[in-house]
Parts: sequence; structure tokens; C-alpha cells
Amino acid sequence: MKAGVFEEASALPVLAIGPGAAPRRPAAAPADSLPPEAQPAPGQPSRPDSQSADTVAADTVALRLQQLGDSVDSAVKLPAQPKTRFVPNPKRALWLSLVVPGAGQIYNRKYWKLPIIYGGFLGCTYAFMWNQQMYRDYSQAYLDIMDDDPRTDSYLDMLPPRYDISGREEQFKNIFKRKKDFYRRYRDLSAFCFVGVYLLSVIDAYVDAQLSEFDITTDLSMRVHPSVIGGNGTFGQRTAAYGLGCSLNF
Repeated sequence: MKAGVFEEASALPVLAIGPGAAPRRPAAAPADSLPPEAQPAPGQPSRPDSQSADTVAADTVALRLQQLGDSVDSAVKLPAQPKTRFVPNPKRALWLSLVVPGAGQIYNRKYWKLPIIYGGFLGCTYAFMWNQQMYRDYSQAYLDIMDDDPRTDSYLDMLPPRYDISGREEQFKNIFKRKKDFYRRYRDLSAFCFVGVYLLSVIDAYVDAQLSEFDITTDLSMRVHPSVIGGNGTFGQRTAAYGLGCSLNF
């Protein structure tokens, strides 16, 4: 009798499935029929379903992968891009130097030349002003000693205190004239030096910009080494001369 009942119960699901009919899931077994290890313990929450557990696991893996990628990006530094080499324009450097002295050197980024240029301008300016002042003083002293007016005696300021030149006026006239000409010549020379510094600053800015693309490699070199120069003598004897040889590589 027990065997027959088991066969009928097992055949029910098979008979229920017909052509075009959806299979029905067997009814879940009651909680009492579960094995002891599958039943949740009293006081503990029930286990989450498989779909929510897979979602949490996938989110955890994605978060860890993102953190790992961020750490790799921070550890690995990209190579720095090479900077573009600045090549100045010679004509622009020329015109800048003509308008403002030293502006061509600033444009060429040769700032260390500015103290030299402006130092030359200041030196020439000081020399010009000092020679100009001395020329005026000696010119006025020469004019005063040449006239016959006793009230014009500015030449005495050029002499030591209480210095008497009586009877030596002609000698001091020649001295004052030479001093006047001396300071006038150096005043003019100071002005020419000022113009020379200005022209040198212009030429330097132009040449420096023009040679900025000049190729300087290890092949451009000069080597000096000792050498022996030999030759045949008058009677077939071989003579030798010692000297220095110079080789140029282009």
C-alpha cells in the first residue's frame, strides 16, 4: 500500500504537464521538513536571497578595482612634455634695442647683459658731466685771467689759498688753456663712448638673436697636438722638424 501511494504522488507532476501547458513548480516543503542545519536558529535574521548577495559582491569588487586604478594612476607619473625652444626674431630684437636700450637683450632672454649695458651708460654719463663741469670752470678761469679787469678773479679759485701768481700770468694762461682743452676733449670722448655703448647694445641684440639657431655640436672642435714634419735633405739625408699641428672639425 505504501508503494502505490508513492507512485501516484510522483506521477502527478508528469500528468499535469500537457501540450502547451506551463510546468508548475512543486510546492515548497514546509519548514518542518528542512534539515536541521538549513533552518535558521531562533533569534537570528533570515539569510538574504542570492540576487541581493551577488549585487553587493559586484559593487564591492567594482569599488576595490576603482581604488586600485586610482592608486596606480597616482603612482605612475606621465612623462613631462618637452618645452618648446624659444627662437628670437633678429629684426624684432634690432628694433627693440633701437627704441629702448637693453630691450633687445630682454627679448632675447639674456638678462645678465643688462647690468653691463646700463653700467656703461651710467659710466659714460658720469664722465661726460664731470668733464663738462671742469671744462666750464677752466674756461671761465682762462677768460678771467686773459682780461684786464681786476674784479674778475675766478681763476684764484683754481689755485691754493693765498697763492701769488704775480709775474707768472703768462705761464698760468697757458696752463688754464691746456686744462680747458683737455677737459673739452674728454667731454667729447665721453659723448662718443655713450653713443658707442648704445650701438654695441643694438649690435649685440641683433647678432645674439641671429646666432640663436647656430648649431653647436661636438663635431665643431679644434685640437692641437704635437707633430713631426719630415723632408729630404740636399744630399739625400732625411731631416725632421718638430712642431704643433692643428686640426679643425666641421
